[in-house]
Amino acid sequence: MSWQWKSVVVVWLFAFACAVLAGWLSLPGQHLIWMSLSFAGCTIGTLSVQLATGRKEGYVDRVTTSLVGAVAVLAAATGIFALAGLL
Repeated sequence: MSWQWKSVVVVWLFAFACAVLAGWLSLPGQHLIWMSLSFAGCTIGTLSVQLATGRKEGYVDRVTTSLVGAVAVLAAATGIFALAGLL
């Protein structure tokens, strides 16, 4: 795995960790609030990680891939929380 993919996967893992923590620590009615805050953290983390690489080649592609993956992870977690709320 190249360093470029590692910088993207780090954000995906951060999104997963945020989703798990939001599900574990937040109250049942506040999952959506914490998902939006998690995405804000993923956005800041993405920009920080990609700027820290110091490479301008492929910057937009790496940021886009990181954020789309984070949205997918957080959307799946939101769906799980919604289904759990119906039970």
